[in-house]
Amino acid sequence: MTQAAPAQTRTGQSQASNVPLGILLMIGATIVFALQDGISRHLAGTYNTYMVVMIRYWFFAGFVVFLAMRAPGGIRATAQTDQLWLQIFRGVLLAGEICVAVYGFTLLGLVESQAVFICYPLLVAALSGPVLGESVGWRRWAAIGVGLIGVLIILQPGAGVFDPAAIIPFISALMFAVYGLVTRFAARRDSTATSFFWTGIAGMVFMTAVGMWYWEPMSQGDWMWMALLCVTGVTGHWLLIKCYEVAEAGAVQPFAYFHLIWASALGVAVFGEVIRSNVAIGAGIILAAGLFTLWRERVKR
Repeated sequence: MTQAAPAQTRTGQSQASNVPLGILLMIGATIVFALQDGISRHLAGTYNTYMVVMIRYWFFAGFVVFLAMRAPGGIRATAQTDQLWLQIFRGVLLAGEICVAVYGFTLLGLVESQAVFICYPLLVAALSGPVLGESVGWRRWAAIGVGLIGVLIILQPGAGVFDPAAIIPFISALMFAVYGLVTRFAARRDSTATSFFWTGIAGMVFMTAVGMWYWEPMSQGDWMWMALLCVTGVTGHWLLIKCYEVAEAGAVQPFAYFHLIWASALGVAVFGEVIRSNVAIGAGIILAAGLFTLWRERVKR
């Protein structure tokens, strides 16, 4: 799974401001990412998760190399960094997060996984203080607390026998939040192109080292689904990059929550999942808290 992550971009040029186009690109990216989640759920339900993610990363790495070759200075300039181990850690962390998220799809489905996962902006806000030294005011702390109440409503830890699998999407959200914060930290000294390059390369090397031991024969029909999965991954990233090129992140980021809508619709229509009342209520609370947090961050900036 790849999410419409909060923008941690840094460029040396003035950014265009075409908010309507940026919103359309963000919504398009969320549609593509939801399709990617559905395909991942299908393939990981039949084949080993590590193998599925590994093949995705082969294609992703080819994409970032292609972009680097077209950039000024080529691959050598794009890959240049004085914080290599931090960049490698970022790439490995994201690859691990995708494995956890996709595994969660196979156990819980798209609806419940995404309903819990959307708390990641709240986790980013909560961790930005100790990790980045940013100040978090009482309003955002209140929103974080409300959002976590929404998570508890979804997980229902006190209702009968608690299913440990329900915590998987929360672990995925926590990993993605840490990834976002580390990416912000890396952006203080590296360009977006450099961070994107190492995200693909480090993740590919890590997933190949893990996934090669879990190779399974795949049917011809599923190879077509795998090809579509790789294409959606590249398309989603391209749309996201273009989105942040034409509009400020603060203006378009709230529309990243459309990912939950599309993924839930796909889960219900294709996989026969059911949206339970506690999931709908909890997701609504998390969504409201997350939008408030994004608004406060924009006001502060």
